[in-house]
Amino acid sequence: MSNHRINHEPVFMLAAAPWRESSLWLEVYSRRYGRVALLARSARKRMSELRGVLVPFVPMSASWYGSQELKTLHRAEWLGGWPQPQGRALFSGLYVNELMLKLTAREDPMPELYDTFAATMQTLCREPNHIAALRRFEWQLLHQSGYAPDLRHDVHGNEVDPDAQYWLRPEEALLPLAEANGLDRQAQTGIAVNGSTLIQLHQGEFSDGLSLHQALKINRLLIGFRIPEGIKSRQVLQQLQQFDLNPVSFGRPEPAENPQAV
Repeated sequence: MSNHRINHEPVFMLAAAPWRESSLWLEVYSRRYGRVALLARSARKRMSELRGVLVPFVPMSASWYGSQELKTLHRAEWLGGWPQPQGRALFSGLYVNELMLKLTAREDPMPELYDTFAATMQTLCREPNHIAALRRFEWQLLHQSGYAPDLRHDVHGNEVDPDAQYWLRPEEALLPLAEANGLDRQAQTGIAVNGSTLIQLHQGEFSDGLSLHQALKINRLLIGFRIPEGIKSRQVLQQLQQFDLNPVSFGRPEPAENPQAV
């Protein structure tokens, strides 16, 4: 990226951390430049015009300059468009941001991923039932980052049969389940899934709870392979559920395999 100024670029803030005495180190995701590290000087000062502007989950316009990996933010405007998420949606938003931080490379522009991310955030903040949106986002992130297997064809190049079952493993082509029976499946990291679920996940539309449940297992397997240390936001939510904290805001504890889980 050149050192000329970038003006009025639509971005979402993924994370912020204190930097020295009064500044912030920001990680943002932009439509034309991908994930960018920005230094917001004096942003933590009480009179800073950036206070109240640098918030996650809603779009903002950012302008910056610099030729090093860490650019300097010189202007930011809050664009808004929807309310901040509440309750479970808040944890879903944190989860989405964490995936973006861990599965995208810095300054690798993917405009389609930005659009998918923006649509997901809008759904999280506006619609109480956002489970399908999370599954679509997870898959699109994996797919557009090059981490997803082909869900349309099996290992032999045959089209996936919606009435058949398949054995899915990270970094491997789909294997018809009948052929996987000869493998030591206990020693294999994989799951059995319905062909209909594979087709629906690829298309981003789910017909029932079973498809959502299997889509969760697929995405979780593939994401876990890429992030073996786990997802912090999911761990925090699980800890809150164990103690049944604030059930009105966060919902009653749910089974680990419930399709609503982040």
